[in-house]
Amino acid sequence: MANAFPKIHNAAWPGLVGKGGDEAGAEPIISQDDMIAMTVAAEVDGQKFDGMDLFLSAPHVDIDSSDEDLKKLVEKFQSHNLAIGSLVAPVWGATGGGSAFGTEEERKKFLEMITKSCSIGKRLRDFGGRPYGVIRIDTANSPSEFSKDPVGNQKKNIETFTEACNIAESFGEKLAAEAEICWGGMHGWKPLLELLEGVGRPQTLGIQADMAHTLLLMLGFNAEEDALVPKGFNWEKDAFDKGYKELTDKLRPWLMDFHIAQNDATVFGSGSHDKTGKHCLADDSKGKLDIPYHAGFWLKDENGNQPKAISHMCWDGCMFPNDTMKKPETWNAILGAMVKVREQHGWN
Repeated sequence: MANAFPKIHNAAWPGLVGKGGDEAGAEPIISQDDMIAMTVAAEVDGQKFDGMDLFLSAPHVDIDSSDEDLKKLVEKFQSHNLAIGSLVAPVWGATGGGSAFGTEEERKKFLEMITKSCSIGKRLRDFGGRPYGVIRIDTANSPSEFSKDPVGNQKKNIETFTEACNIAESFGEKLAAEAEICWGGMHGWKPLLELLEGVGRPQTLGIQADMAHTLLLMLGFNAEEDALVPKGFNWEKDAFDKGYKELTDKLRPWLMDFHIAQNDATVFGSGSHDKTGKHCLADDSKGKLDIPYHAGFWLKDENGNQPKAISHMCWDGCMFPNDTMKKPETWNAILGAMVKVREQHGWN
């Protein structure tokens, strides 16, 4: 019998992230309806995507959506046999939020976005469209800003995330901090664990592990002293597996949300993302990850136990050109990789 879990989701936000804007050469936003259509069209050996994860930002989903808006959203996804999963809270200044370790006003705006996002999450559950998933967050500010006062800023992060947990629990929601090197206080695995342990609410706050981004935690791109591979590392399998196992053993207990992704181990900066991982296509020959194999480091511990805290996994592929995303073979390759992950490491 084929494994039923984790459910396989696409993400809607690649149609928004890095799109629009006034700068020269900016590509237009891909609508939510078009992202749904491309998701629904994908099929590999009779298997299709089970759902989508959403970014709570207009024009896809207005953070101030009414009950009627959200009921229509649920009906839309149900009409395509898609579940709604995890939701990205728009905690950044450009989307109405503010830094988790910023000024009092910025932290207030951050928590306002948490409240609105958790409210939407609860209502989508109540309306029958969201059977699982978490609210995804980060600190919404850069490592360079964080480095101006690491101790004081991490203290602020812990205080802000603690209050965010109080808000999430009041709505019956859970929070997953994005383990991505571009966020101050989460830019290496050590400060990330310091933040999680400082809050100390593992039942409410965990991590969202993206395979592309967490690879850079292993390499120590924004925290060189925390690298888990030796100097001169050149992707030798034994050293790679040893470092990746050490990373996943440290972070797996906090896993609440999981992104399948590929990375060629290069970094770039874009907008609020300060030197972060560059996603590759699932079948990119330059990709460093063996997706099904390395996903197993997250989805099974050394005893074969699986993290039942997650019910689905999502593909993350931000910043792909629009013409790439509009090719059916792009989504079939992604879906095929995710099906292999579920076949090898899933459960019923």
